[in-house]
Parts: sequence; structure tokens; C-alpha cells
Amino acid sequence: MNGLFFALLGASIATALAGFGSAKGVGGAAQASMGVLSEDPSKFGKMLVLTLLPGTQGLYGFIVGFLILVNCGVLGGNMPTLGQGLAFLGASLAIGIGGMVSGFAQGKAAVSGVAMSAKDDRNFSKAMVSVTLVEIYALLSFIVSLLVVIAVPGLKI
Repeated sequence: MNGLFFALLGASIATALAGFGSAKGVGGAAQASMGVLSEDPSKFGKMLVLTLLPGTQGLYGFIVGFLILVNCGVLGGNMPTLGQGLAFLGASLAIGIGGMVSGFAQGKAAVSGVAMSAKDDRNFSKAMVSVTLVEIYALLSFIVSLLVVIAVPGLKI
């Protein structure tokens, strides 16, 4: 039995869960930003930055999912063994779950940053720092997933 099913499941999990987290985070931040922009359209650039930040998790999940497809015989590479397929699945969980949770959290932080920046433009940099701190955990999840996905084709499991 080969591990293609598990590899494809992993690619789907990485993409879907991280994308879900980003969609929820960006959606919440966009709602808050629209309220601010209805009152002051000149703040569009700052609101756009705060709205976009929770979207990175979906990108990280997509990259991991794409690399799994490249390495598992779908878009190149060789058919994975059962062990390799399970390793791809495990790798996807880091960015899938980490991306989803951090996307939710970063969206909440972005909503607060939008509210803080709406009251006083001088607070924008403080808001950016707070929203960006959440990104660290998405990056850690992404790096772990990426390192495992890169290593799996060379593993004899």
C-alpha cells in the first residue's frame, strides 16, 4: 500500500485549515476596517495593512500543500510509501492547526488594532507590532511543516 491517500489528505488539511483561519481573521478585520473607512476614507492604506496580515496563514498552508503535491507523485516526485504519506499528513497538521488558530487570533488582534488606529493615527505602529507578534506562531508552524515536507522524500520509511 502506498501513502498517496495520506499525502493528499495532508495537502488538503494544510490548505483548508490554514485558509479557514485566514478567511476568518481577514473577514473580521475587514469588517472593522469598513466601519473606519466609512467615516474616514483617508485611512485606507493603514486599514488595508491591518486587514491583510491575518491572510498570511492561508498562504503558508497553500505553500505546504503545494510542496506535498510536488513531492508525492501528483505534480512530480515519486509515489510515497505508507510511512512517507503519513509523514506528509503529520507535517500538514502543524501549519493546518497552527495556521487556523493563529489566523483567528491575528484577526482578533487586527480588529483591536483597527479600533485603536481609528481613534488616533499615532497608534498605528503600536497596533502593527501587536498584530505582527501573532505572526511568529504561524511562522513557527510553517517552518516545521516545511522542514518535514522537504525531508520526507529522502526518508526510508
